[in-house]
Amino acid sequence: MRLSDAVSLAFESVAADGSVTVQARTVAEEVPVAIECNGLGYAVLMASPGDLLDLGYGFALTERLIDRASDILDAEAHALEHGLLLRLTLAPHVSERVSGRVRHRTADSSCGLCGVESLEQALRPLPARTARWAGTDEAVFAALQALETAQPLGAATRAVHGAAACTVDGAIRLVREDVGRHNAFDKLIGAMLREGLGWDQGFALLTSRCSYELVEKAALSDCPMLATISAPTALAIARAREAGLDLRVLARPDALLRPTA
Repeated sequence: MRLSDAVSLAFESVAADGSVTVQARTVAEEVPVAIECNGLGYAVLMASPGDLLDLGYGFALTERLIDRASDILDAEAHALEHGLLLRLTLAPHVSERVSGRVRHRTADSSCGLCGVESLEQALRPLPARTARWAGTDEAVFAALQALETAQPLGAATRAVHGAAACTVDGAIRLVREDVGRHNAFDKLIGAMLREGLGWDQGFALLTSRCSYELVEKAALSDCPMLATISAPTALAIARAREAGLDLRVLARPDALLRPTA
């Protein structure tokens, strides 16, 4: 299912001298997406409406509900009056993860501090990773240069994030876009999962800051290296070290940063 990710709207353009003109601009769509797993309401995201099945697969993997694409038996997207419904049917051997996480998420939203159990759940240990980064920083610069033309929605709206899967030498293999940086990365991970693509010693390039959630998504998808165009948080760096994930941050056409050990 594919819905329009952008609409054309009229704006009044006001100049410094007070003159006013009317112009049309392309504006990104943002809609509520309810995710239902095995009949249980799991989460509601604000997202771009395109590539919803990719979002579902990637979200399920990075939420640790599934381990592989075959753990999802069926995925359907439905348009409702007030948003979209993404309905996932998970295999019986992972179904208990859904009910357990639904109970946990309910507890998360009930108070500001939910005790030791919730804090431990918030920073669960990351799995051992098999992939390692074998490329050079020149590949990141090459991918940065190519990314601009690989983001049609971003070019049209200047209001969405992009997530790109790049080869070891910096060629862009696949891109997904969304108003949310987490959603964009989940869509990319989900698209790779559905198409049976591995990282093949390549890396992910994101047009966002490097948050700990993005680090965890990279680690859980066995990505060898994560590059972002904006700055990291201290927790993101710490979690990347824990996972053995290489980082490149504040990646710009003329420079980037490598967190040191």
